Amino acid sequence: MLNAKVDDITFDGSGKVTGIRCGDETASAPIVICDPSYTTQDRLIPKSQVIRAICILNHPIPNTGDSASVQIIIPAKQLKRNTDTYISMVSFEHQICAQGIYVAMVSTTVETSNPEEEIQPAIQLLGPIMEMFVSVSTVYEPLEDGKSSNLWITKSYDPSSHFEVASNDILEIYEKLTGQKLDLNVEPEEDEEEGY
Repeated sequence: MLNAKVDDITFDGSGKVTGIRCGDETASAPIVICDPSYTTQDRLIPKSQVIRAICILNHPIPNTGDSASVQIIIPAKQLKRNTDTYISMVSFEHQICAQGIYVAMVSTTVETSNPEEEIQPAIQLLGPIMEMFVSVSTVYEPLEDGKSSNLWITKSYDPSSHFEVASNDILEIYEKLTGQKLDLNVEPEEDEEEGY
């Protein structure tokens, strides 16, 4: 069901998840894990807003040694803000755009009534911009943890470019579901017959 639009998350009479509905098709599932965009507002609490700008460049970010990949964090204190501002840039080397094109993303938590002005110090670091797409989105958190309904909702993506908060959120959900922490350092046990 790749690229299927989820029209509804279905529940039984006791409030437990039974699956999802996509048009006339239904997929049954005892557990649903999703981000806030798949569920209804009554299951969410808005926490903040994030402004994101996707900028198409025909050059690497100036003063970065012509790097094909860059992550920059502008500390809040430097811009007299409460939250950091993030810049990440990728390029043809990452197979996401044509050769000679660079895609820079700027993001931060909205603190004023003029969010586009808040990202201007970061935008100015990029040099000439061919095209820019700006959006402001609400950051949501689930009202409940999913234990009673088996609907596990992640938090919305925060403005950071390194996905630490999102990764920790997923690890927390895994632990709540399984009762144990996910240890990514443990190697799988070898199966002597199969050789792995």
